[in-house]
Amino acid sequence: MSILHTVNKSPFEKSSMDSCLAYVKAGSAVLMYEDGIYGAIKGTAVAEKISASDGVKFYVLGPDLKARGVAEDKIVDGIEIVDYAKFVSLAAENDKVQAWV
Repeated sequence: MSILHTVNKSPFEKSSMDSCLAYVKAGSAVLMYEDGIYGAIKGTAVAEKISASDGVKFYVLGPDLKARGVAEDKIVDGIEIVDYAKFVSLAAENDKVQAWV
C-alpha cells in the first residue's frame, strides 16, 4: 500500500517531520508544503534524514518555496519540486494520504 505523507509544519518548530520520517516506508512519498518546505533545505539535520530515507520519494511544493523566498537551488538534491496539479496527482496515485500536522 502506497501512502502520500504530507507535512506542512516547519521541522524547526514542530515534530511533524520527525514523526513522518519515523513511520514512512519504502514505496511511499512525502510532500512538504506551506512551512514544511523548510525541511527540504540543504545543510540541515532534516536534510540528512531525508537523504538517508531509502526508497521514499520526496516532493516540495514550488509555489510555497517562492512564497517564502527560498530559491530552488537551496533544495536537497533528489527532492522534486512540484506544482498544485502534481500535488493532486500524487494524492490520487497513492492508496492513502496521511497528513502530519
